[in-house]
Amino acid sequence: MKKGYFGDFGGQFVPELLMPPLLELETVLNEVVRTDDFRARLAGELRDYVGRPSALTRCPTLSERTGVDIWLKREDLNHSGSHKINNTIGQGLLTKMIGKKVLMAETGAGQHGVATATAAARFGLSCVVFMGALDVERQSHNVHRMKLLGAEVVAVESGTRTLKDAINAALRYWIAEQRSAHYCFGTAAGPHPFPELVHEFQAVISREARAQFLERAGRLPHAVVACVGGGSNAIGMFHEFLPDRGVRLIGVEAGGSGEPGCFNSAPLNLGAPGVLHGMHTQLLQTKEGQILPSHSIAPGLDYPGVGPEHSALQASGRAEYGLVNDAQALAAFQALTLSEGILPALESCHALAWVLENAAALKGQSVIVCLSGRGDKDLDIVEQNLG
Repeated sequence: MKKGYFGDFGGQFVPELLMPPLLELETVLNEVVRTDDFRARLAGELRDYVGRPSALTRCPTLSERTGVDIWLKREDLNHSGSHKINNTIGQGLLTKMIGKKVLMAETGAGQHGVATATAAARFGLSCVVFMGALDVERQSHNVHRMKLLGAEVVAVESGTRTLKDAINAALRYWIAEQRSAHYCFGTAAGPHPFPELVHEFQAVISREARAQFLERAGRLPHAVVACVGGGSNAIGMFHEFLPDRGVRLIGVEAGGSGEPGCFNSAPLNLGAPGVLHGMHTQLLQTKEGQILPSHSIAPGLDYPGVGPEHSALQASGRAEYGLVNDAQALAAFQALTLSEGILPALESCHALAWVLENAAALKGQSVIVCLSGRGDKDLDIVEQNLG
């Protein structure tokens, strides 16, 4: 594989001013992150601070109702409420060990911002979080949590005022502050080596899930399913199952309202190859290459691109990518809440909705859904849409 690429996707499409910190990060990935000392320190933090291993929970009511044996990998039970903490604790520890003082990040749903602010507080670092102004309005509870944790939250007013614009602003800040700041990228996207670094820290999800399912069921599941925005929880959920060719890997993108031509967040289903945020990957764009606005009821999926490893997995046929609209995600939110007593994040609801929509074809099979986050942050959105 060409360095920094997954098949034909990935790379470093960045201005010269960003190359020094990216080259430094590549060196750190090879000389620090993959050492026994770092791995031991990280394992201790994940166990004693994050609360890993997270539970693998079977859904008896939904399983009986659908005929599909449904299990949940409970990343919502992690400290700070989502899978994002796996990555931020890893990058926070890394920042501390290489002597930088500022942990900076971008966020869409706010979960990555909260997790970054949490890691910064844990390791005694300053924290700056860039967030689209629209997302600041949609996720006010998470903004308040970040500020309580000591983070400076910068509302980005440019563009569509969502995650894409927050990433643009964060990259500009990193160019100016690269000597003192580490950019804690929130998903398995961006220029090399970020997709590889985030993949490294999120693989713990599937390492645990595979071992837990084998112990409980005595065999592997028929499929694992995860929502895909940038794609970090899905990469984490897929990783250890990649060699298991009998296990289907299913990512689920956000189809927006579902109306023909509507704004969506489904570059793997509805996009084309192009370059954004330093990577070559599938993008929502016009024929002339202009990036199209994205939309999802789940702010964490509201992104016009996707991590390059997902583009490669789709191209190779190893992973499949489905589409779920806003109403289907809300129906899954209600189904899991009422039948199992679990409030899921709207992002995760897209993965569960795909299983519910395809229950007839999956009947008699076992499926693990990655519950990437808890739904407290989405209660205002749910109330606005369901009353």
